[in-house]
Amino acid sequence: MRYWLLAAVCLAGATFTATAQEHNFSTDYVTPTDPLVQEKLAAWQDLKFGLFMHWGTYSQWGVVESWSICPEDEGWTQRRGPYSANYNEYVRAYENLQTTFNPVQFDPQKWATAAKEAGMKYVVFTTKHHDGFNMFDTKESDYKITSPKTPFSSNPRANIAKEIFNTFRQDGFLIGAYFSKPDWHQPDYWWKYFPPKDRNVNYDPKKYPEHWNAYKSFTHRQIGELMSDYGKIDILWLDGGWVRPKSSIDPSVDWQKSITFDQDIDMATIAADSRKKQPGLLVVDRSVGGAYENYVTPEQTIPAKPLAFPWESCITMGNSWSYVPNDVYKPTTKLINMLLRIVSRGGNFLLNIGPSPQGDFADTAYLRLKQIGGWMKAHGEAVYGTIPLAPYESGHQVYLQSKNKQTVYVHVLAREGEDQVTLPDFLDITGMDIRNGEKVICLDNNSLKLKVTAMGNKQVVLLPASAKKKLAGGKYAVTFKVVRAKTKG
Repeated sequence: MRYWLLAAVCLAGATFTATAQEHNFSTDYVTPTDPLVQEKLAAWQDLKFGLFMHWGTYSQWGVVESWSICPEDEGWTQRRGPYSANYNEYVRAYENLQTTFNPVQFDPQKWATAAKEAGMKYVVFTTKHHDGFNMFDTKESDYKITSPKTPFSSNPRANIAKEIFNTFRQDGFLIGAYFSKPDWHQPDYWWKYFPPKDRNVNYDPKKYPEHWNAYKSFTHRQIGELMSDYGKIDILWLDGGWVRPKSSIDPSVDWQKSITFDQDIDMATIAADSRKKQPGLLVVDRSVGGAYENYVTPEQTIPAKPLAFPWESCITMGNSWSYVPNDVYKPTTKLINMLLRIVSRGGNFLLNIGPSPQGDFADTAYLRLKQIGGWMKAHGEAVYGTIPLAPYESGHQVYLQSKNKQTVYVHVLAREGEDQVTLPDFLDITGMDIRNGEKVICLDNNSLKLKVTAMGNKQVVLLPASAKKKLAGGKYAVTFKVVRAKTKG
């Protein structure tokens, strides 16, 4: 996973200062025809909030996940440390991290409990990132968490992906398996005969079809393991968008210009075989578009307006996808504002936390989840199962409505750098088909007596000084609810 330049949409106000750039996503969306997939997709869209976890041996060095072994001269691929002067020595030392990875604090129930209390409804976990280290008990490679070479293999919870999936599933979460299509450890992707040149396969698959076909079979078998042996899987979240048919490359996108070869992994077979085992499975072949990208995944960014297809913003809680010592975590106000802005445009928010090499989250991450959860307990009805309502956002106000369009929600957001909400003198709800005199409920204090009224050519909810006084302790976002009058006939 990395952060390629977003070219497809106009971005919302703030640009996130993560450790690299943002991610392009495809607009070539194809609506699924499978009724079970349609049903699962609609259910997933109502969930709104999920947990993402990037975790692997790289957490021991506190480096950006996988990318330091990629021989590209980009800011996020820079090698650091005692082995950095020589690429081959660095890769050997990196792969030797397998022999010291022992996350003895691993407790998936602690994570599931914290995520559930935060109001999260689904989880996506990295079963394998681009470096090829498997966080599940694959039979296809010894480069895995359950190998005798890995100290944690003797732990009863050694099959980390299975433990996470089983635990979160029992707590009612939908389960997403992140899987990297490229594998920089597998000898039929980065063939040892040639040195790797960049993130792509290091030979021409048309010239050496025996290697590419072997790699395809390897990939299909690994995905088959995840679909067969790990319980009910709801989402197959495929990363590494350069592994794609050459016909799907968009030369107007900078990072796709570097894709030299046709890297067709046969997504039709992957999707069909996976859905035989997991009916209704959502397949997310991210950035490729077409029939196997059931929802799109803008990375580290929020679109300015609703998109014409299902989507999910994946954004880090800190500055890095994977564990970095002393990472700087976003304030709770910012995280809740992100959630509301994303949902107001019809998207889901997949919030990433990188576990430590010991197998736990930072204390700050737990605090953020607890604070988000406290807010969600009082405001969840104005988040889950909602749909966008124009103008979506105005000033510090975000607008949503229930799916039946009978209920309007107005969230007043705390300002950047503040926890307490500064309330305006009125809420502007002009053009939202609400009658004057309708009662307005505040989810933060239902004793307030507010109503819709006319003010010149506007329709508003006045917030007098007495109301502001009662809401003076409102943190992160204060939410107002008005039910539209049902029309006759």
